[in-house]
Amino acid sequence: MNAPSENSPRRRLEALLAIPDSQRTDAEWDELIELEITLAPGNRLGAPEPAARRTSPANPRQPRAQPNSVEGTPPKKPFRKFRKRTPKPNPE
Repeated sequence: MNAPSENSPRRRLEALLAIPDSQRTDAEWDELIELEITLAPGNRLGAPEPAARRTSPANPRQPRAQPNSVEGTPPKKPFRKFRKRTPKPNPE
């Protein structure tokens, strides 16, 4: 019925991976790379878009972090006021 064809991309990938690296031709390397990209989980048909996965926060009760105005720098943490501890009484 639904027998996998002998020319399936997965079988071809396995055949290319069976060839030692030093013995692969440039054409085989190109085909291998293209098959790995095509068969990657994010590139499969029906896979959600990468941006669509990140649109909703993991925990809907927590607000999402605000984006930073300067790219490449982490967002600043809110200022926190620290208080000194009261000294312990001298047992003299």
